[in-house]
Amino acid sequence: MIEKNLVKNYVEEWLEGKEYFLTDITISTDNRIVVEIDHEEGVWIEDCVELSRFIESHLDRDAEDFELEVGSAGIGQPFKVLRQYEIHVGEQVEVLANDGKKFVGTLKEVDAEKFVVTVQEKVKEEGAKRPKLVDVDKTFAYADVKWTKYLIDFK
Repeated sequence: MIEKNLVKNYVEEWLEGKEYFLTDITISTDNRIVVEIDHEEGVWIEDCVELSRFIESHLDRDAEDFELEVGSAGIGQPFKVLRQYEIHVGEQVEVLANDGKKFVGTLKEVDAEKFVVTVQEKVKEEGAKRPKLVDVDKTFAYADVKWTKYLIDFK
């Protein structure tokens, strides 16, 4: 079986000096290699082809046969690395917490341990007849969420 670290080293070598970043590498037991990359402004198919050829040129099919797929992380897919959170600060995201609660709001800030999403909640102020929508910051540790996704809004 082809080693994940070997493929990762090739990907990192290709990424050097580029604004792309690695989001995931998976290798199945039958040597199906899937490499996902991302970029702040999207991923170009030509760059996926270039990376695929670069990886392929460093692997020996005579020693071990493999299938290689290089693509983007996908706009509707959950974030997998911190950099994905960072490039979406100020944008709408959807968060599914481990307790099953779903939150939709603006990704406000991000650091290595946690992230903050500003959501709107109905709050009934003292003396008011009706609740009104107010912005509330929700802080999440990465371990406390099942996933976070960029929210695609067609409105």
